[in-house]
This record gives sequence, structure tokens and C-alpha cells, in this order.
Amino acid sequence: MNPLQKEIFFYQFGNQPRAPKPYHRRTTYLCYQLKPHEGPIIARVCLQNKKKRHAEIRFIDNIKALRLDTSQRFEITCYVTWSPCPTCAKELVAFVRDHRHISLRLFASRLYFHWLRENKKGLKRLHASRIPVAVMSSLEFEDCWKEFVDNQGKPFQPWNKLEQYSESITRRLRKILEQPQNDLENEFRNLQLQ
Repeated sequence: MNPLQKEIFFYQFGNQPRAPKPYHRRTTYLCYQLKPHEGPIIARVCLQNKKKRHAEIRFIDNIKALRLDTSQRFEITCYVTWSPCPTCAKELVAFVRDHRHISLRLFASRLYFHWLRENKKGLKRLHASRIPVAVMSSLEFEDCWKEFVDNQGKPFQPWNKLEQYSESITRRLRKILEQPQNDLENEFRNLQLQ
């Protein structure tokens, strides 16, 4: 695995409402670790969007290419800079449905355009399909730092207000996941009327 550079980790995974300077659009990075249910980690990989292929789709392709033994259970933990878009959410649900021997957990630094109806539906689809989606807290940021960053042996140093931002994003996610589907549709209609 090519570890992430420290600067890339802080810039891309930072959960601040506004990206630190310079204000370039942040991209999606997905870092995952794969392990048998009762065993050590056998793979650590970092991916990013590339040539119109989202990191989540590249992740699915990578795991399929491994042709994991279907008689054995596997656990995959993913750390992503943005929660999946609706199309990627749908693909992740299909992947887990077709690979029942794989347990997948997603930890997102930020929610991708969380105010859009389709993105909310994608998050609800993941949640309903045995794919837990959670917001990264300092524990997950620290684990990501240790496992995927060329940290040169230095401990993780949280940025200002990391926990406050995580808690705010967690509340937002919880509200989305608890909102009934028809409420989402009514909210969308109201937005169109404005």
C-alpha cells in the first residue's frame, strides 16, 4: 500500500465545514482494511476517484478481483472522506447483497451534499441494507492516521474543533436516517415550491 501523505490526510479527511486554504475542491478518498472474521488484517488499501470512477466503485472492483473464499466470513472497515453518492450507495448495497460472506462498515468524515433528497435516500438505503454508516470521530481519525498515513511514527494530532464537527455531522446523519421516507419526499416538494 502507498500510504497517504500527511498533508493529503489532513486536507482531504478534515471534517471542517470549509476546506482549509488553498480552497481546492476536496475529492473522495476511501481507505479500507480487510480481514477474516477471526484473523489479522490481510489488506490495507487507499483509493481515490480516478477518471470518472468513484473510489467506492474502485473499492468494489478491488474486492471482487480478490475472489474471496465464500465459505469464510470477512470484515471490511472503510474510512471515506465523503459519504457515498446515491449511485455508489446503490452499488455498495448490491455488492453486499451479492457477497453475504462480507461484512462492511463505513465511516465518513463528511456527508456528501446531505441536503439533496437523492443523497439522503442513498444514506437510508445503506442503513437499511446492513451497511452501518457512521461519522468519523477522533477514534476513527486516529486509526486512519495510524493505518493509512505516512505518519513517520508521529501520533495523531486532532485539529481544532474535530469532535465538535463530528458531533454536528453525526446529528445531521441521525436526523436523515430517522426521517421517514415520505417526509423526505414532502421536504423535496416543498423545496420545489419555493
